Amino acid sequence: MKRLRVVVIGAGAGGLAAAVDLARNGADVTVLERAASPGGKMRQVVVDGHGIDAGPTVFTMRWIFEGLFRDSGADLSSALTLTPAVVLARHAWTTGGTLDLFADITRSADAIGAFAGAKDASGYLAFCKRARDIYRTLQGSFISMERPASALDLTMRVGFGHLDQLWRTAPMKTLWGALGDYFTDPRLRQLFGRYATYVGSSPLSAPATLMLIAHVEQDGVWLVDGGMRAVADAIKDLAERNGARFRFGCHVAEIVSGRGGVTAVKLDDGDVLACDAVVFNGDAAALAKGLLGRNVSGAAPDVPQTHRSLSAVTWCLHAKTRGFPLSHHTVFFAEDYPSEFDTVFRKRQVPARPTVYVCAQDRGALEVSENLERERLLVLINAPADGDIADVACGDEATALWQAARSVFATAGLQVEAPDTRAVLTAPEHFNTLFPGNGGALYGRANHSAFESFARPGAVSSVPGLYLAGGSVHPGAGVPMATMSGRIAAARVIDDWSHSRAGTSRRGPIRIPTP
Repeated sequence: MKRLRVVVIGAGAGGLAAAVDLARNGADVTVLERAASPGGKMRQVVVDGHGIDAGPTVFTMRWIFEGLFRDSGADLSSALTLTPAVVLARHAWTTGGTLDLFADITRSADAIGAFAGAKDASGYLAFCKRARDIYRTLQGSFISMERPASALDLTMRVGFGHLDQLWRTAPMKTLWGALGDYFTDPRLRQLFGRYATYVGSSPLSAPATLMLIAHVEQDGVWLVDGGMRAVADAIKDLAERNGARFRFGCHVAEIVSGRGGVTAVKLDDGDVLACDAVVFNGDAAALAKGLLGRNVSGAAPDVPQTHRSLSAVTWCLHAKTRGFPLSHHTVFFAEDYPSEFDTVFRKRQVPARPTVYVCAQDRGALEVSENLERERLLVLINAPADGDIADVACGDEATALWQAARSVFATAGLQVEAPDTRAVLTAPEHFNTLFPGNGGALYGRANHSAFESFARPGAVSSVPGLYLAGGSVHPGAGVPMATMSGRIAAARVIDDWSHSRAGTSRRGPIRIPTP
């Protein structure tokens, strides 16, 4: 039987996972990546000779990665050193107050009680139970399966006998509104509303279904030895052990397709790679914009500017800090959360008083602060994904943005001492260059209604032989979800190929086994 030839475009989490599963199933796999190393948004930048995570910083949903390795006869714990976080994140407010969330729910409830009172502590425990129920309802029916065609399709997967469970996922209520049912302290609504930003959305518009992220974190947050880049390296090594080949520094000019579908991938140096299928691990909007050729521009829908997810302005620093005990993950909340998201999504501006996230990569799993002469920092504020039509950080604007961020965390006492030469700035226009197609949106399409999840593309495009993976497609944004998307895409490629060779019909929706 002819061997299946697959080209994977992009070595982000989705492309890497697809390469692993395709190669272990006997496909001839070539991964093309225009960067010099794997990871996609799991990238590092070097400051003062130190590699700093400049993208995702949180490792969760370990079971997805364990399954990927286990199915290849490998062990995740042998490939990565993962330390469970004791403090999930530290939070501080310009209006006053500091609060840690812990891996231990009871300990978090006690901290919330001391911070905001017994009523909110009880509300937190109820919130965690609701988050767990939502997660359990959607884990097998949505997260680890091909995209449902509609809300009715999802209902059928869950089962009509479990409509109460599906209704409790609260798709018709906003996250911001739902949080008012559990918390009276407005600072806690900010804290848990921030989960919407994990998928690039506003808590005022995102469905309350995203409460499930609270359970994802409670199920485990790990610190990765070597940073998130080590995750990409480990999956790349696994793919290579299964026979996949990688070519870095490759720029794809066109996905070649004919009447029967995809036939080849053409590079900008003129090299042509014949193939039977392509897995595209870039922003799906890049296809719609014709960046991979006119013949495949109809493979996925474009995303209107107003439907794009968040972008960001980030600084990578190797700096001395003082005045505030940073945890590995620390969030400094500004005063007016609703106004902040209105500014980003409606006014298309960076807020003058933004919430600031700081990843202190050298801070370990212990609760106490380490004494560090200098440490690696990623500082991030939200920004609109307009990097294809406007520059956010030109000249004096870059200085003003840093001053805006610094004014927020300085209110809590944090001082960061680093000359400009020790900072690497990345703004929406830079993200748009690194990951073209969607103006620098970091999460594909924003999730701002009950039905946005069904608007994301699935693994199967409208062009035969062209499949989609990554954070812009189902099941959603983030490293674990992108990894799952790659597994779903690979399974669909293999299933379609086997049925086409046998002349039989495609079976039902792909489901990746869950623990």
